[in-house]
Amino acid sequence: MVISQISNEDNLQKYSNIIANKISNGFVIEERNDKLPFAVLSKDAIAVDHGFNFLICCITLGLWTIPWIYQTCVSSKGKKILIAIDEDGNTFEENCYIG
Repeated sequence: MVISQISNEDNLQKYSNIIANKISNGFVIEERNDKLPFAVLSKDAIAVDHGFNFLICCITLGLWTIPWIYQTCVSSKGKKILIAIDEDGNTFEENCYIG
C-alpha cells in the first residue's frame, strides 16, 4: 500500500514537471482535470513575415527557400498537446490535431 502511494506521488510529480516545462516553453493550459488527471495545452501559431523572407531569399540567391518553406509549413502552425497519466501510472504526451 505504501509503495503504490509513493509511486502515485512520483507519477503526479512527473506529470506536474512536464506541464511546468511546457508552460515555460510558451504553452497555455486550455483544460485541466486533476481527478483523472489530464491537461490539454495549446500554443498559438507564429506569424511568418513573407516579405522579409523573400528579401533574405533574394540576397542568398534562393538558398533561404528551404528554411522559408519549413517555417511556413511546420513552425508557423499552432499546436495542441494532451498530457495525462494512463491506467498503469505512466505519464504520456500526445499531439491533438487541429482541424
